Amino acid sequence: MLQKTKGYQVIKEWMQAKKQAPFNFQEETWHQILIGESGIVNAPTGCGKTFSVFLGVLIQYINQHPDNYQHTKNNRLQLIWVSPLRALAKDIGRAMEIALQELDIPWKVGIRNGDTSASERQKQKKLLPEILIITPESLQLMLAQKNYAEQLNILHFIAVDEWHELMGSKRGVQVELAISRLIGASINKLSIWGISATIGNLEEAKDVLIAPLGKKGCIVQAKMDKKINIESIIPEEIDTYPWAGHLGIKLVNRLIPIIEQSNTTLIFINTRGMSEVWYQSILTAAPQLAGAIALHHGSIEQELRLWVEDALHTQKLKAVVCTASLDLGVDFRPVDTVIQVGSPKGIARFLQRAGRSGHGPGEISKLYFLPTHSLELVEAAALKQAIKEEMVESKTPLILCFDVLIQYLCTLAIGEGFEPDIILKEIKSCYCFSEITDEEWMEVLLNITQGGVALNKYDEYHKVIIENGIFKIIDRKIAMRHRMHIGTIVSDAMLKVKFLGGGYIGVIEEYFISRLEPGDTFTLAGKNLELVMLKDMDVLVRKSSSKKSKIPSWNGGRMSLTANLGKMLRQTFNKALIDETEIEIKSLHTLFEVQQRLSAIPRNHQVLIEQIETKDGYHLLVYPFEGRQVHEAMSAVVAHRIGQILPISFSIAMNDYGFELLSDQPIPLDDSNLPEIFSTESLLLDIQKSINSAEMAKRKFRDIAVIGGLIFQGFPGEHKKSKHLQSSASLLFKVFEEYEPNNILLRQAYRELMEQQMEEERLRAALDRIFHAEILLRFPKQLTPLAFPITVDGLNRNSLSTEKLEDRVRKMQQQLDKN
Repeated sequence: MLQKTKGYQVIKEWMQAKKQAPFNFQEETWHQILIGESGIVNAPTGCGKTFSVFLGVLIQYINQHPDNYQHTKNNRLQLIWVSPLRALAKDIGRAMEIALQELDIPWKVGIRNGDTSASERQKQKKLLPEILIITPESLQLMLAQKNYAEQLNILHFIAVDEWHELMGSKRGVQVELAISRLIGASINKLSIWGISATIGNLEEAKDVLIAPLGKKGCIVQAKMDKKINIESIIPEEIDTYPWAGHLGIKLVNRLIPIIEQSNTTLIFINTRGMSEVWYQSILTAAPQLAGAIALHHGSIEQELRLWVEDALHTQKLKAVVCTASLDLGVDFRPVDTVIQVGSPKGIARFLQRAGRSGHGPGEISKLYFLPTHSLELVEAAALKQAIKEEMVESKTPLILCFDVLIQYLCTLAIGEGFEPDIILKEIKSCYCFSEITDEEWMEVLLNITQGGVALNKYDEYHKVIIENGIFKIIDRKIAMRHRMHIGTIVSDAMLKVKFLGGGYIGVIEEYFISRLEPGDTFTLAGKNLELVMLKDMDVLVRKSSSKKSKIPSWNGGRMSLTANLGKMLRQTFNKALIDETEIEIKSLHTLFEVQQRLSAIPRNHQVLIEQIETKDGYHLLVYPFEGRQVHEAMSAVVAHRIGQILPISFSIAMNDYGFELLSDQPIPLDDSNLPEIFSTESLLLDIQKSINSAEMAKRKFRDIAVIGGLIFQGFPGEHKKSKHLQSSASLLFKVFEEYEPNNILLRQAYRELMEQQMEEERLRAALDRIFHAEILLRFPKQLTPLAFPITVDGLNRNSLSTEKLEDRVRKMQQQLDKN
């Protein structure tokens, strides 16, 4: 029994000395660890998930060495702690070291990631610490060492922190493969634990993580009611005709009292570009905060980010403007308030951010919601209801990522090599590859040994040779090239931004810089910078005193509404003009009245379609409330199907609530053809016809080809430009299309396009819902409050400058208000 063990008594006494006591879920985890079980720990942010696993490992160690646990040194590696973020590693390592010192256990904690110095890596190569905190990429690198099996064979535990973030990504697949190999290399029965926030498919998340063990495992859930206090900042005046982004900055003065009354505040902004704008706006509105407010996002140089994180710990900062870079579980106890600017687009993300405040057991999380346009107040009300109903999104695990598998096999091949039959069993034990066929496996092996069918005449693709049944890479150049990109999971090409006279500022995406001319001014890390020149992979700049500057936009800056939040949003519209007990719904009364008078307010069982004629042309507006990404695919399909009835061209715009097709001629849509327009029949074929699927798959293929090692990105400091990578990928894509159309990487590109970019499954479900819904077909005489933000989005896409766009929108609003 747990309570009677020496380890439990030691840990309990240590906690009592700190005036703490273990929670029930922590004791349950410790019990499961002691009986050799594996699984997932699920608890609200700030309630001790980390210590539930870490202290369980220590309890078992103390039980095994009851008389000399304080004197046994150099125990070799006992626990691998996989962390998705470098910032998390430092914080967790600090907490573990404090606990070990206070318990007088002579274990060492090491960190292995891209920031680890060469000297520290050499030390770890000779003797690994008892606990190694490591990123998925660095774990892959360890498997490329010649003696990795010998170093890792007495491992007892693997913990994967923030598993809900890793699952459903290719980094998560890297973790699955690494776990399968560590199980194969270990002489002990490994215990594997995931640490996860709440997600909709927790059982599946557990199954994916521990699949290589071939056991059921368990889920330990904390039955703790984490109180979240959400308050919306209601604008004094609500625009009847709102548009995206126009409102937020106008409310900056409403934030200042919140920041000043709080100990420390995190202000979450959805995009890096807008975080720069908000940082400057807060400083302009409250210059007294200079020195007490900081900016934190993924493109700011590491030293400055680490300073901000340390300053949060030591309460030197009053507020930090940040992006998702501070979403995850770094324990910033001084934070007592969180402000979310704009919709977080998902319930899980909202909960995660809310949990940054009151980050401790029993504490209340305080979150303010600041809308960037008035309709986002409906999302605030939907989020509140979703949290009450505990409706959190699921994460879909990836399957058959052949690019990651090819990279993994080459990693093993430059280490000790591998025997295909043994490795295949391990690979098939992973959830991602449980369905791999013998034919697909043979094609993967053919790919790494001979370049597959299409590339077998090129020696550079003959990477792996076979010696006595062992698959190895012995060519030093090939091995070095592969080491350069082990763990690579493709993101947008980044360039370093440096001052002419020296000094590193941060990184910025190549596609943004490519649109600037020398002399142009842009903002990064809170500084106005003038572009001087591009030199290799560096952007050389000088400080600028210019008042006007361009705000960098990063690809992926526009997040899309999740399915769960979309569902809650549709339900929340049921309350419009009927149930105004919630302040958010009540504040929109006038807007809803205008929408009802001009057209209709769609209820949960209805779908609104509006046809409006203006001087710009004929507008068809559809409101599925399914999120921007689904609307992008749906609008293309609907446009294609209408085009089959009558040859007609459209410009297309969309937001998270709906989409617009704009034409210079009447659009042939009425009750008679609505069913066929929104049918799920021939959907795949219509998607392929409505978009340039080959071109889009080509861009997907570029990333797959880089991960799979078909394209070498270059040595440090001489990376290929994005356009050169794309041209290399395009050439390979063309070769495969012509000479090897069933190539596994080509098939993967088309599959990822449908599943991830076009969200085919969700699109199908949305069309099916519309097909069976009550359709409200309306013909308003002017743009409606729901139509206005989508139409403005269309104007924005037609490259009007910000000033011109604001002038045009203001005139449109004045004209509509008169009517």
